Amino acid sequence: MIKIRWSGAIVFAAVALASLNSQAQGGESFSSGPATASSTKAVKAADRALQRSVRKALAKTKGLTITAVTVKARSGVVVLEGSVVDQSQGDLAAEVAAKVPGVNSVKNDLTVRPIQ
Repeated sequence: MIKIRWSGAIVFAAVALASLNSQAQGGESFSSGPATASSTKAVKAADRALQRSVRKALAKTKGLTITAVTVKARSGVVVLEGSVVDQSQGDLAAEVAAKVPGVNSVKNDLTVRPIQ
């Protein structure tokens, strides 16, 4: 009998909280939705710009072949994926990427695939 009372009380509390929550949100209109969407767009645009900056820096680096390298960026964290012909190129790519303004850290997921 005690178990039934506790579960009933829990169900009642959940229903009451849901009811209060819906009433509190029902009559008010907040403008945080559009601001959040625009800030999300701004963050995505900044991430794309950082990707382009890193890719451009890698392309300008002499002795570095980046045809099989993908650059991803998210909030200052850059991820290098793909393959390079030797370890020194992977290390160089990570060093160059780390020096680009706006890069906070670099995750080097490049694999070595020698030319055959």
